Amino acid sequence: MKILVCISNVPDTTTKIKFVNNNTTFDINGVQWIINPWDELALTRAIEIKEANAGAVENITVINVGLKTTEPTIRKALAIGADKAIRINAEPKEAYSVAFQLAEVIKKEKFDIILCGIESCDYNGASVGGMLSEFLDYPSISAVSFLNIENRQLKLKREIDGGYEVISIITPFIGIVQKGIAKDARIPNMRGIMMAKTKPLQVVEPVQVDNYTEFVSFFHPKPKTACKKVDPENVKELVNLLHNEAKVV
Repeated sequence: MKILVCISNVPDTTTKIKFVNNNTTFDINGVQWIINPWDELALTRAIEIKEANAGAVENITVINVGLKTTEPTIRKALAIGADKAIRINAEPKEAYSVAFQLAEVIKKEKFDIILCGIESCDYNGASVGGMLSEFLDYPSISAVSFLNIENRQLKLKREIDGGYEVISIITPFIGIVQKGIAKDARIPNMRGIMMAKTKPLQVVEPVQVDNYTEFVSFFHPKPKTACKKVDPENVKELVNLLHNEAKVV
């Protein structure tokens, strides 16, 4: 069994976001780049499954659509425990083209389990996994919070109203994972970092595909207003603020 984990190269979640060129371009100066957190959890779970089921998982590959600048992030994924990596040498401008590029490579490689984070923490589009499923004509399970091999069968679990839904599925399939798929993301140790330097990283040239969406401009949300304190005995004032200012009642 071969597992593929799709990873995005995103700004650290503590990054102070700035825009340049009249708010049309994200300013990358001084930005620390990381593996998208949902993708990192997916990779962690893939490694856990490989370790817990000796011989069941042949290898784990990570794949990224990005320019050479994304390679430090890819190497981190290799340091965490992926066996090899693929970088599609294209700038990830929008979800459709990213999913298309991924699909073209996957069609040639033949993976059994393909894992994607439910969304990326930069654009929060939550669409690449679903598009990838359509391009490949693979079944997909969204919002997966549990994945394991039980009695030689793949078992998935996802939250539904009032409980969980347990799903059995055959390969190949795409699992779109959310928080809960792994308890904590793995941190690469020194041995993993050294081994990552020699693990294979294949660079694939992109195919021609049109972009169907374009980011025209960006803007920051309005600053939050100052917190107001209301005397616990002044219920009338509290209701007035909730109704007329917060507009939640």
